[in-house]
Amino acid sequence: MASPQSDTPLSQINTVAVVGLGTMGTGIAEVLARAGREVIGIDISEAATARAHTALEAATARAVERERLTEQERQEVLGRLRTSTDLRAAADADLVIEVAPESYEIKRQIFRELDGIVRPGTILATGTNALSVTRLAADSARPERVLGLHFFNPAPAMKLVEVVSSVLTSPTAVAAVTDLALELGKEPVAVGDRPGFVADGLLFGYLNQAAAMYEAKYASREDIDAAMKLGCGLPMGPLELLDLIGVDTARTVLEAMYAASHDRLHAPAPILRQLSEAGLTGRKSGRGFYTYDAPGSGTVVRDALTPLSSGPETPGRPVSSVGVAGSGTMASGIAEVFAKAGYEVVLAARSEEKAQAAKARIGKSLSRSVDKGRMTAEAAAETLERITPAGSYDAFAEVDLALEAVAEDLEIKQQLFAVFDKVCKPGAILATTTSSLPVVACARATSRPQDVIGMHFFNPAPAMKLVEVVRTVLTADDVHASVRELCTKIRKHPVDCGDRAGFIVNALLFPYLNNAIKMVQEHYASLDDIDAAMKLGGGYPMGPFELLDVVGLDVSLAIEKVLHREFRDPGLAPAPLLEHLVAAGCLGRKTGRGFREYARR
Repeated sequence: MASPQSDTPLSQINTVAVVGLGTMGTGIAEVLARAGREVIGIDISEAATARAHTALEAATARAVERERLTEQERQEVLGRLRTSTDLRAAADADLVIEVAPESYEIKRQIFRELDGIVRPGTILATGTNALSVTRLAADSARPERVLGLHFFNPAPAMKLVEVVSSVLTSPTAVAAVTDLALELGKEPVAVGDRPGFVADGLLFGYLNQAAAMYEAKYASREDIDAAMKLGCGLPMGPLELLDLIGVDTARTVLEAMYAASHDRLHAPAPILRQLSEAGLTGRKSGRGFYTYDAPGSGTVVRDALTPLSSGPETPGRPVSSVGVAGSGTMASGIAEVFAKAGYEVVLAARSEEKAQAAKARIGKSLSRSVDKGRMTAEAAAETLERITPAGSYDAFAEVDLALEAVAEDLEIKQQLFAVFDKVCKPGAILATTTSSLPVVACARATSRPQDVIGMHFFNPAPAMKLVEVVRTVLTADDVHASVRELCTKIRKHPVDCGDRAGFIVNALLFPYLNNAIKMVQEHYASLDDIDAAMKLGGGYPMGPFELLDVVGLDVSLAIEKVLHREFRDPGLAPAPLLEHLVAAGCLGRKTGRGFREYARR
């Protein structure tokens, strides 16, 4: 039970002790000192306290160089940090933030010692992202003053702070640290006590799946990371991020999440244990998924797994003309990409009118590029001239590559590949842009499955740099080599992956989106808080619910079903809330209502 003092107003938080001066603790100390707070940095290691001073000196010196601080202000900031190796230095603190290693026993010992050191009104905050705040509070002599205060790395740059309440936490304590976070220029999000909270709860499941994908040798580490950066606009790939966070830390967080959820998506991939136990914990050790030039460095160096930069050993087939089947946004976008790169393009649809309309759409897109100064009017005219609209696929008779971008329906695609088989010349490459259907099923609709490959472009095709190149077990080596070379010529980044549901991007993206829906469904957090957490804490360009409404809830549900059917993992079953919204016709922006409501155009 909370003591009577728990509801008394808390004074302004002026003095803060930070216990644990690793990267995160040092970053938090910098944020506090620059915001005018007196900071007591505490660590059992004198080397750590010295590093904290050095880091603050370097950070404030950079701020002076960039004219964000004056030299006098810098000296004032430096004067606000004092350090100690004795926990009793926290005696005068209004707030203690513990950022010790992610071990319950270590954190409990710190809190028990603090109980006998700090004043009765002092708030004790843990920086854990995996351990139970409630359990730490219950073991404390002042459970009403214990809460979680989860900053994100690097603390000076990242805006998100998760304020974690247990059932024992006093509302006044929550209000005090929330106000402090706002005064620090952060955006606090209130969350309940469960492993991972919001941001890490969604992020670590995604990172774990990426590690498992790499471990299964489905795709290379470079291709997995490039796919998520280029396909989703993320600042870092998942394996790069695991190395930054620490492979051992990620494993600890996932173990805690799995203990609470029993969701197989949270069961740590075996490679995380293997790397951790070998001491290959990421950047801090100099080697994890990648190899770095020194412990603590972010500079990747070549190792035995680094792909060769030379071209493919197998010579490809010559490609000078391309046929694009379809008349929608994706088909016209792909046709524009090839025409811009100098290829002759046949744009075929089910009727001459649809093909002409698709070419007109490309004309408007090129005009916008001219208006924005991205290309000259002459270049736009030449690009459009290279595109020949056709109302019949017979026009593909002489193309070197026939690529379909029609509806995501296997039967329709198979019928189209049967047509390609009849009309295309021998040796022509036949490609599908499917995002979730089996490429081999399209290949089997032809008499030349060795010529069939997947080329998954991302929307909008002219802007998005990624192409997932999907080989089936039947695809010929020279077809694969041709398509990779072709991607480079049209200024796209190819990543190799096998023929299974979701390929790289959707297989990692949609379970993350599905888990976000489950958080809302379980009333753990609001749409706005989850979107804010992933943008501010994970660096995502859009929150999961913003993205779901843009993609379309019906499209998202279809992909979730394909992934669930392929992998048979209960954790991949579509969230019931998503199914209910689709059944109600709430499909996102295109219908004016999805997870949110939108003004009709």
